[in-house]
Amino acid sequence: MLAHPLVWPVLALVVLLVVNVVANPSFLEVRLQDGHLFGSLVDIVRNSAPILLVATGMTLVIATRGIDLSVGAIAAIAAAIACTQIFDSAAQGGVGTAVLACTTALAVCVALGLWNGFLVSVLGIQPIIATLVLMVAGRGLAMLVTDGQITTVTNDTFSALASGFFLTLPIAFIIAVGVYALTALLTRRSALGMLIEAVGINPEASRLAGVRARTIIWTVYVFSGLCAGVAGLVVAANTNSVNANSLGLWIELDAILAVVIGGTSLAGGRFSLTGTLVGALFIATLARTIPNIGIPVEANYLFKALVVVLVCLLQSPRARAALRSRLTVRSSKGATA
Repeated sequence: MLAHPLVWPVLALVVLLVVNVVANPSFLEVRLQDGHLFGSLVDIVRNSAPILLVATGMTLVIATRGIDLSVGAIAAIAAAIACTQIFDSAAQGGVGTAVLACTTALAVCVALGLWNGFLVSVLGIQPIIATLVLMVAGRGLAMLVTDGQITTVTNDTFSALASGFFLTLPIAFIIAVGVYALTALLTRRSALGMLIEAVGINPEASRLAGVRARTIIWTVYVFSGLCAGVAGLVVAANTNSVNANSLGLWIELDAILAVVIGGTSLAGGRFSLTGTLVGALFIATLARTIPNIGIPVEANYLFKALVVVLVCLLQSPRARAALRSRLTVRSSKGATA
């Protein structure tokens, strides 16, 4: 049972929940008010939505032996385009204005994903370098769109992406789960998932076997850009504003951490979308736990760093072998005694 890759992340999530309950006995309480669910758990699932969106796209990218460091910048660009278009519109509060602005922003994100895929799959540039280009330049593009100013908008339709509810559940989480479920359906109920894993295990062998590795790689980067764009819109809708300099900052690291916590190897190949979901919930719960137990919010990055080290040790074959041999020696000594 303990050999299952999902055991450890689920166990870690349970431990965090227990710590929160000890610090605040009413932590697990969920109440229905004005037709909506409220409570700490509801806040966690809502706050996990941007991470889950970005991590879902990142999972497929990592499965192909790639990495996408530009998702934070793409999120900022999407938010900048949407908020600027709504702000400049004569009918700033109209439903059509919000829909058109979000559609335009996501179209640009698809184009940025195409650019990343072109650099990686066509030009053969290493993914970390190819996406680092847009990671740096993307912030500049977002700043150009907003003229370096914090853009604030007033549009109920746009705000609903983060603060709205549907069937008592946060719309942000419904969107994230919808994207996640569609991704899981396409990758596990069709040959797409197997093709992605084949490309990640051995791109050259998969190409010789007839798999269009270049198309697969291009597709996952486009999808990653689209997911990042949706996440950027949700984050901007949460404050009805965009600060291109800080929106989506470090979300790429949270996404990578969620993917790795979920058991997907950075070496590519097999991936676990279920693990990514657990990883995203773990990160959102960790962010909630730190202030809940009286630790300054600034320590959030320190705890994330410790989690990265622990996860890397658990995924390391050498570390696992050393731990297994130590446990075997102790059990044998106990048996002889």
